[in-house]
Amino acid sequence: MSNPKRAAQAAKIIATPQNYKVCEGCESIVGESAAFCPNCNGYRFDSAADRVVAQAKLLATRDRTSVLLSDLD
Repeated sequence: MSNPKRAAQAAKIIATPQNYKVCEGCESIVGESAAFCPNCNGYRFDSAADRVVAQAKLLATRDRTSVLLSDLD
């Protein structure tokens, strides 16, 4: 895994996939209580545990490509 911080976050998500869901717009992982994706403002999510785990594993192996609000400061 290329980034230890992303790997640690992925491990947390993989341990409790029921607390997360995958945005169907941009494939970001968000908390289960999110009504909208903070990255793309999407509102369609896949909360299946196997989908969350697969996406967490994928995101852990690559660098972040999305722009966050904190990046604009």
